[in-house]
Amino acid sequence: MKKTRVGLLFGGRSGEHEVSISSARAIARALDSAENREKYDLLPFYIGKDGVWRGEEIARQVLESGTPLQSESLDRQSLWKFPPEAAEIEVWFPILHGPNGEDGTVQGLLALMQVPCVGSGVLGSAAGMDKLIMKDLFAQAGLPQVKYASVARSRVCPKLCDDLEEMLGYPCFVKPANLGSSVGIAKARSRAELEAALSSAATYDSRIIVEAGVQAREVECAVLGNDDPKASTLGEITFESDFYDYETKYTEGLAQLLIPAPVPDSVRDRIQEIAVQAFQAINGAGLARVDFFYVESTGEILLNEINTLPGFTATSMYPRLWDASGVSFPELVDRLIQLALARLTR
Repeated sequence: MKKTRVGLLFGGRSGEHEVSISSARAIARALDSAENREKYDLLPFYIGKDGVWRGEEIARQVLESGTPLQSESLDRQSLWKFPPEAAEIEVWFPILHGPNGEDGTVQGLLALMQVPCVGSGVLGSAAGMDKLIMKDLFAQAGLPQVKYASVARSRVCPKLCDDLEEMLGYPCFVKPANLGSSVGIAKARSRAELEAALSSAATYDSRIIVEAGVQAREVECAVLGNDDPKASTLGEITFESDFYDYETKYTEGLAQLLIPAPVPDSVRDRIQEIAVQAFQAINGAGLARVDFFYVESTGEILLNEINTLPGFTATSMYPRLWDASGVSFPELVDRLIQLALARLTR
């Protein structure tokens, strides 16, 4: 049987470069598993922090070491050159987290190559990355969310803070519109903290989202599929820190994952239903992790956000949720590749 050549694309220029390497190492191991080895040929490609693509030899070195390549002085001409073996790829598996990876930019490039890729396309990726566009699409679909406000960097002023206090109150959360993994997010409990959080978020993005804080449990659901997506069992994140920030997310021992989430069956069913609706609202494909707030005191379920390219290590929430749902890590990787190939024939 002819093997399918899979281009595993990882690294990238975002602050989640190291997370991308970890995800890629796990996927490479899955492709080398007994059930996948006879179906796929792996060709890894590494994008350095300088944005330059490196071919199989260097990419395998990074996968083996788990350490980013030290960037050399940038030759801008190198940004337009791709390793020759890229022309051999039959399906891409991009595992580039954050900006310039899951925001539609790389997806557009791969579409121009006329080769299918795992995950959402340009529209779904861009909508999933932009928190304001995402929330507007959720609102249009009638999905329940926390109250939020859109803020332009140029409008940050005392009057704006007055309006936010009246609309959302305290505590509230301030987030750059286009960064992943809790980067640049701050919790504001007072006017001084709100002003500081807005100033900080404005250094990351020209567009900012401010959300009302809620006392709730954080529950997540994984989605898998194209036209007929399915939802996984649920997981709950528990932590001792003030909120689920970047340090808590990526420091071992600071957060615990409960799978399955201990919620009533009716809550589970409703969250799974909303997760699929959120996936469809942004025109998602392949995979996504959908995050929720569950207000136990009232039974209220609030959609937080969707991540179209979640962490993919063996201990990440997305593959763990599917493992608990009866889909092993190697099988999950196989299904995602097959879903990408199926989109080519639509």
